[in-house]
Amino acid sequence: MITDKTYNEEIITEQLHDPARCREAFSRVIAHYTESLYWQIRRMVIDHDDTNDLLQNTFIKAWTNIDNFRGEAKLSTWLHKIAINEAITFINKEKAKNNVSIDDESFLIDNLQADEWFDGDEVKLQLQKAINQLPEKQRLVFNMRYFDEMKYEDMSEILGTTAGALKASYHHAIKKIEQFFSSND
Repeated sequence: MITDKTYNEEIITEQLHDPARCREAFSRVIAHYTESLYWQIRRMVIDHDDTNDLLQNTFIKAWTNIDNFRGEAKLSTWLHKIAINEAITFINKEKAKNNVSIDDESFLIDNLQADEWFDGDEVKLQLQKAINQLPEKQRLVFNMRYFDEMKYEDMSEILGTTAGALKASYHHAIKKIEQFFSSND
């Protein structure tokens, strides 16, 4: 991931509240967070096109609510919260539309296998199958920790739960993934 070394969240937050600099600052926010938010959403919804739509919705929601952002939390935390909520809402709508049980995530794997953008090999596909069998919260915590290498403290701010509970969720997720691979050998 290429990062903008001149990006300073405090300065950007100030500029977001300055009508003369708000658009320019938000453009920098988009450039800075697009890749990380894309992958956060993509790991949840699997499909590339759905991910792009949800990423766009995330930035639209952030832009329309930028006046409500007071800087009490980090901008990245706020954006990740919006992205996660957009993805969860989308998944729940898809489940309802497809008449799928709340606990059944198989439609996500079907989307992955049909996705022309998926470039993974069989091991990656099996890992995605294992991840998608996790309960929603464990899946979310696993993705944030394993793929994003996010600190528990940052996850705690985004998800509104304690770091200890997140560590336990991650541990349980790892065990379930290990069980999945040992039973599918």
